[in-house]
Amino acid sequence: MEQSKFQSVEELLEHFNYISQRAKLLYPEHENLMVELLDYSENATYIVENKETKEKLILRVCRPNYHTKEQIQVEIEWILDIAKNSKVEVALPIAGSNGEFVQTVTSEFDNHDYHCTMYTFLEGKEPKPSDEDLLIRDFETLGEVTAHLHKHAKSWERVKDLDRESWNYETILGENPKWGKWENGKGITPERKELFQKVSNVIKKRLERFGKSKDRYGLIHADLRLANLLVHNNQIRVIDFDDCAFGWYLFDIASALSFIEHEPYVPKLVRAWLKGYRKVHPLSNEEEQEIPTFIMLRRLMLISWIGSRDNDLTKQMGVAYTEQTDQLAKNYLEAFSD
Repeated sequence: MEQSKFQSVEELLEHFNYISQRAKLLYPEHENLMVELLDYSENATYIVENKETKEKLILRVCRPNYHTKEQIQVEIEWILDIAKNSKVEVALPIAGSNGEFVQTVTSEFDNHDYHCTMYTFLEGKEPKPSDEDLLIRDFETLGEVTAHLHKHAKSWERVKDLDRESWNYETILGENPKWGKWENGKGITPERKELFQKVSNVIKKRLERFGKSKDRYGLIHADLRLANLLVHNNQIRVIDFDDCAFGWYLFDIASALSFIEHEPYVPKLVRAWLKGYRKVHPLSNEEEQEIPTFIMLRRLMLISWIGSRDNDLTKQMGVAYTEQTDQLAKNYLEAFSD
């Protein structure tokens, strides 16, 4: 997003709030809808409440130039088919007054198109990394949920015709990555740059060897971090398919570990996830052995993201997240360097 027109994050959010008020006018009963900012990360997310019925909804205002309208429509189409033909619980998209799921607001301030989508509100609580035992249980459930997503993606006839981007080595760690370069992350010293570059080189070699066969690479959620999971009645509901793309299926376990990859209990989480996954769908020992590669791929990707974004989460992670990557990188090189 072009930040030059906005002098601060507060000014940017004020503009998103303005767009959200215009967006609500495009939905039925808009005169009864109250909109309040819930979260700002890649996009701005709002809680919407009908003051008459008390029904809650979720409004997402996408940052401009991140996805095309057609790509967002693909996301919606996948969500609808998941809801219809799988066991995964998802927030359902809601059509605007014109019958379309993707509404567009053009800003007269920056001349950008802001694509907006509305969803049903799902009850549930985000898994908490502070409760290790509960998190291990949730990861076993998440393994099952992820396997159901992968089974659906592999069997969905529409997949081959979809317009959706890819999360691969080039788009994550290549010369022109979608989320920026890890080299521009916070706390990158010359020594750290050399260390992380070695990791990146090993990742590239191993991914080339791992390959993109249809049983390993396809349509994935790509952002199953804890903030996008809702635990309700011991089941896990999945939200925010904004980053869904073509990528390695194992990237979904790596994304589930986002921001906690360095925690000592991660091996237990991976084992729990594998146990749940294999209840639903096979996963070979060879694939299992490559999970650390995807964890490091995601870790470097998040260093890039933290360095190129300005929001509460990136401020919270800061330089410490980069520093905590050092030992992960050394362990990875010790285990996987040829």
